[in-house]
Amino acid sequence: MPEGDCTTYRAKYGTAVSESEAEALVTGICFKTGPPRVTGVELEWLIHEPDRLHLPVSPARLEAAYAALRALPLHSLITVEPGGQLELSSLPAASLMECISAASADLSLVRDRLATLDLTLTGLGADPWRPPSRILHRPRYDAMERYLDRTGPAGRRMMCSTASVQICLDAGHEEPGPLGYGRRWRLAHLLGPVLVAAFANSPVQAGRSTGWRSTRQAVWASIAPETSAAPSLDAEPRKAWARHVLDAPVMFIRDSGALRGDDDADQAPWTVPDGLTFRTWARSGGPRPPTRDDLDYHLTTLFPPVRPRGHLELRMVDAQPGPDGWIVPLAVTSALFDDPQAAETAYRTVKPLAERACPPGAPAAPRSPLWLDAARHGLADPELREAAVACFAAAGDALPRMGASAEVQAAVAAYAERYVARGRCPADDVLDGHLAGHTDDHEHEKGILR
Repeated sequence: MPEGDCTTYRAKYGTAVSESEAEALVTGICFKTGPPRVTGVELEWLIHEPDRLHLPVSPARLEAAYAALRALPLHSLITVEPGGQLELSSLPAASLMECISAASADLSLVRDRLATLDLTLTGLGADPWRPPSRILHRPRYDAMERYLDRTGPAGRRMMCSTASVQICLDAGHEEPGPLGYGRRWRLAHLLGPVLVAAFANSPVQAGRSTGWRSTRQAVWASIAPETSAAPSLDAEPRKAWARHVLDAPVMFIRDSGALRGDDDADQAPWTVPDGLTFRTWARSGGPRPPTRDDLDYHLTTLFPPVRPRGHLELRMVDAQPGPDGWIVPLAVTSALFDDPQAAETAYRTVKPLAERACPPGAPAAPRSPLWLDAARHGLADPELREAAVACFAAAGDALPRMGASAEVQAAVAAYAERYVARGRCPADDVLDGHLAGHTDDHEHEKGILR
């Protein structure tokens, strides 16, 4: 690019990044280390009329509802997924209980406001009735849909019909040990299938049993691995993730209006390249050189089960039943990562699972044998059940040390007794009601057959 063109480009779009600069940036920002002390949660929900989960809600009505929610005095961030799912993202909290209290208060306000609009929220990992239908028509989602459609229908279903509990934890200490970032990174990938199995809650799609306890996880496993797979666990985490990011295909290249922040940029389609990795883009400089902003945007288009964003974002847990069901996976996971004794117990428990979680030559998570078995069978898998029993026990012991309330401790203990000890998960409750032709008193089952 001639010098004059370079000057004009920098003035319009920012400074281009080279391959080595991009690698250094990713290495520097993906694992920000320090004593684990900050917790967050991102809660996704299906939205519908009470007891009428099978009926779609019009886009206009959803837009009006979300406008009303954004006017509430919330501490959490309200966003909308492409299919209309509500996402509530907490602010980073200094403790587990601070996170639970803040998110619970915001959810209470949200539910009360939705009730006045004859709408409600349900926690299910995948919509059991309604087909995927996108209500957000913006360049990002238009381009994402075109990219994902190249490998089949799973991408659209992921965008429009799934919901999760995403747990955000500090990356960990710089040095080795139970709370070191290297150990926590590996723990997240070995514990991940246990969390998938214990909290699976999406066995129905299009009104029929799918054969998976977590259909949501099966959907993610069907997306192109370049977009949804974990990097190698055999290499140093920072280097492995940086290499993974640079070698991943670029989902889309934003148009010049979007780069300038123009209000009318939403009307311009974005380019969807075919097989262009960020590394190749940085080397070639075409169709225009990538910038730091492009790199940041590229990072948001990668969806592995554990995503390092300075902190660790664990993305494998289905949305949970009931208004407070999300608290149990948040509490259990936080305890197994942030309490040193529980973290050591959890790591010793799940370390033998590596033979199935990431065997040599097998696909990476979420397509490896153990991840798929967790999604299909839940805790009916004996090895996963045994690991879950030990991990829940360690978490239960740790919660008092972490200052968890009696109510949170009781909720974890009740979940362990109802599900984990019996080799069950919430999906089994859904299937019991679905196959028997009736529902029980669980909120997530009300309306599934109506």
